[in-house]
Amino acid sequence: MASEQSLKTKAGVSIVIPAYNYALYISRAVDSVLNQSFLDREVIVVDDGSTDNTAEIIARYGNRVRYVYQKNAGLSAARNTGIREARFEYVAFLDADDEWLPNMLERAIQTFSELTPDFGVVACAIQPFTADGKLIAFKPPAEARSREITSRDMLLKTRFAPSTVVARRKIFDDCGDFDTTLRSSEDRDMWIRVSARYRVYLLTDSLALLRRHSSNMSRNAQRMKSNGLLVLTKSYRNRIVPRSACLFWLQVYSFHFFQSAWQFRDEQRFGKALKDIVVSILICPFFVNPQALREPSLFRVRSLVRFVIDALQKAKNDSSALPKTT
Repeated sequence: MASEQSLKTKAGVSIVIPAYNYALYISRAVDSVLNQSFLDREVIVVDDGSTDNTAEIIARYGNRVRYVYQKNAGLSAARNTGIREARFEYVAFLDADDEWLPNMLERAIQTFSELTPDFGVVACAIQPFTADGKLIAFKPPAEARSREITSRDMLLKTRFAPSTVVARRKIFDDCGDFDTTLRSSEDRDMWIRVSARYRVYLLTDSLALLRRHSSNMSRNAQRMKSNGLLVLTKSYRNRIVPRSACLFWLQVYSFHFFQSAWQFRDEQRFGKALKDIVVSILICPFFVNPQALREPSLFRVRSLVRFVIDALQKAKNDSSALPKTT
């Protein structure tokens, strides 16, 4: 046991790449890790029961990558397996369809060295890109500078993606595993729990490339809404922020329904989008500082008008597409 523990506190980073039928992208993810300027590392690919040729692709890397196979159990279970396999002081996560810039790990570990030991997580900003590798224009981060992220920040809104995180391995011993009952938002749940016991730091540097494609888990609006509600309710029950902070919790749930409305709108499910935007307004009619959420004044009223226009336009297009009768 002593020798095992000494391995798990060795300086360096264990990079966990959970994979399920992402043979199309995984070599790009692995290459981006092997090309890191920070060299004290190990790469662990956890194959979550893939039925494609993921195993064959990883075998080509030889001893540069450690391959762990498990029966399909979901993303959370795959990350938990990777954490148990990790031999180093820090653990980083990279989804199999994402990539890192070459200095991602170096920047994160340098930041840890400048922070106090009570910081358990360092994350960075992202740059989205398409399935074929083209950068996507997006709204820049709200934070003008790198800063500490609190539990309140993460309850209001997801602040970083799992592929941007480097964490001290010991936080998982103290805070528990990724919740395997969640089919999405499991990363947000984890970092909310961690933030209740450790400090979290967010870099404004965009050091991770997040690939947008039709198979992204975030493309399922109903699943994201349901699991997001589970995360918030769990956090409320665990008093991550005191229940007496009534206005804060109203804002949390209100903003959740606002985000859900936009996800339904993107799926052109305008009825559900309109319902959720109205629910959001009814829960909390006013946000004192919407700019902190990267939103303009009256952002939900603007969205409501946009949804109505979009719904009417879709109805018009559907009507014009119908065959004319004589």
